[in-house]
Amino acid sequence: MTVRPCLPWPDRRLRTKAEPVAEITDEIRAIWDDMIDTMEAMPGVGLAAPQIGVMLRLAVVDGSAERGRAVRLANPEILHSSIELREHDEASPNLPGVSARIKRPRAVTVKYLNERGEIDRRDFVGIEATSVQHQIDHLNGRMYFDRLSKVKRDMLLRKAKKAG
Repeated sequence: MTVRPCLPWPDRRLRTKAEPVAEITDEIRAIWDDMIDTMEAMPGVGLAAPQIGVMLRLAVVDGSAERGRAVRLANPEILHSSIELREHDEASPNLPGVSARIKRPRAVTVKYLNERGEIDRRDFVGIEATSVQHQIDHLNGRMYFDRLSKVKRDMLLRKAKKAG
């Protein structure tokens, strides 16, 4: 088990778009394994590679109650989003001690490379839809609090600074 440290906000890599993955190799699989270990240690329902300083378009998501069912995604992209929104408290290990209620589509269809290197499509609903959208934001150099108004974002960052 390898738990990797998460980059502290405001590390510039958290604002950098991650690079696409050309192919699924043993090295990529090892990074995914570390990401799952790191996600479980938090505990969390998802993790994007840039959060641990790996600037590749890799993410893992596991919203299952029993755990151990992580979906490994490379180069994920949202093909379709539901009109219906869902509110959920979101947080990040990169900015511990704070969270915010964010509205996102309740369901999304995502295209990605799976662990076998095949293009796959999957529908994510509920907490897993929230998580996969949150991870894709990370891959694009965005944080969940970027979805807040300027006033709420500034309050959250001040609170995090005090907590840190």
